[in-house]
Amino acid sequence: MEGEMVNYSLILVLGLILASEFVNGWTDAPNTIATVISTKAMKPKAAVVMAMIGNIIGAFYGREVARTIGTGIVKPEAINLVTVGAAMVGIVIWATAASFLGLPTSESHALIAGLAGASLATAGPGVLILAGWKKVFIGLIVSLLFGSGGGFGTAWFIRTFFADVPQEKSKRVFNVLQIIAAGGMAISHGSNDGQKFIGIFTLALVLAGFLPAFQIQPWVIILCSLIMGVGTSVGGWRIIEKIGTKMVKLEPDQGFAAQSAATAAILFATSLGAPLSTTHTINSAIMGAGASQGSSAVNWGVVTELVIAWLLTFPVCGAIGFMTALLFSCLL
Repeated sequence: MEGEMVNYSLILVLGLILASEFVNGWTDAPNTIATVISTKAMKPKAAVVMAMIGNIIGAFYGREVARTIGTGIVKPEAINLVTVGAAMVGIVIWATAASFLGLPTSESHALIAGLAGASLATAGPGVLILAGWKKVFIGLIVSLLFGSGGGFGTAWFIRTFFADVPQEKSKRVFNVLQIIAAGGMAISHGSNDGQKFIGIFTLALVLAGFLPAFQIQPWVIILCSLIMGVGTSVGGWRIIEKIGTKMVKLEPDQGFAAQSAATAAILFATSLGAPLSTTHTINSAIMGAGASQGSSAVNWGVVTELVIAWLLTFPVCGAIGFMTALLFSCLL
């Protein structure tokens, strides 16, 4: 009977993890293609297909981020199926609500906050691993500073050194380069964001006794990457509109600058095993690229909305994780 209960609990938790992965593809991946759609470098459906394929490919690149999420944020003894499931509930609720408002939120921060809140509810204070949170902080710095600074610097460089190139020729060239950069961005998104849920999925299998140790299985990578790809195919059109047209109206060269800067920042953080927010990274890079024309080129009202959503992610998802863990403790 107890074994059956564990199996039912595992099925529920794995379902919630896959739902979170789907939501991640639906609400987070659109950030990677907002620029190519807004600059009309690609048709929306073609961009979505490219993002879906890129996310699937990227999930196979490296495993350090998955290990950080699976074993380095909260002490392993404090994590059980209840805490994992509770964290996933927070992600699904928060990301879905934000998506309907057209606000891109960080599923990375939602995941980390949900795990922390749920673990605090079931195990009390002292369960957080400072070394893992240091990597989270590194990822935050990389996403904001490298994203905005890289976007601004790359856009400024292009505008300065290619000023004499005829506009039509420049547009054709940077449309192609932008598509290539967007493909790289989709792959880097899969390599960082996709790994987070691969790590959590693997952790759930370990907790239920289906795996003897935290060893990421190829079939888990395939399953999670496909689910994220399906979520990406849905297309978060409200988010694309908010980021790609309302926050900044980019030219093809600026779109390329934002995409390439964000891709470099994400791959750098991935190599360090730092689970950064791809949402913060690409949005910061877009802001930076737009600001290279002057501060008036950026809609700071939209930026304010984004910042508020980012700031609310940690406390809201932490609270949802905390309360859901208490509820699951009584039911599971």
